[in-house]
Amino acid sequence: MNRKQHEADDRDSRTDDALSTEALENILKQTGPKELDRYLEQNADSLLEESQPFTRYFRQTLRKKNRTQREVFMTAGISDSYGYKVVSLEKVTRNRDLIIRLCLAAHMELREVNRALKLYGMTPLYAKIPRDAALIIAFNRHIYDMGDADAFLTEHGFESLYDYEEEG
Repeated sequence: MNRKQHEADDRDSRTDDALSTEALENILKQTGPKELDRYLEQNADSLLEESQPFTRYFRQTLRKKNRTQREVFMTAGISDSYGYKVVSLEKVTRNRDLIIRLCLAAHMELREVNRALKLYGMTPLYAKIPRDAALIIAFNRHIYDMGDADAFLTEHGFESLYDYEEEG
């Protein structure tokens, strides 16, 4: 992901007084090892919470899109209880397609999807992987209907987003 995409991600998930990643990187270029505590204190509003950055980002994105977790879970085809556990990281999943389904159901833009995947500890969608390329097209074309997105994949010979059962 290039610097402009990171900056766009930052604009989407920060408050108005938070600094962009680029601005923070520029500050860090001038910051020595003994100044780390001062940096952390002065830039606290711009930093992600280390404990659950995915949870915070996912919920912020839903608020921005006027979507509720419950409707996203229902659209993604997962139970409320399991969905809440996955989003809050009480139950960590290794099922990348589950996170992708949540992103589809949340009507996320491609840059938001890739950020959500990275924050969850998963690889972002990658244009050189054929199935990921199909998913990128779906997100770019706002194919948010779960059935339509899944049909698009399977019609092109790719695995369904539902090939893995709910873990929870």
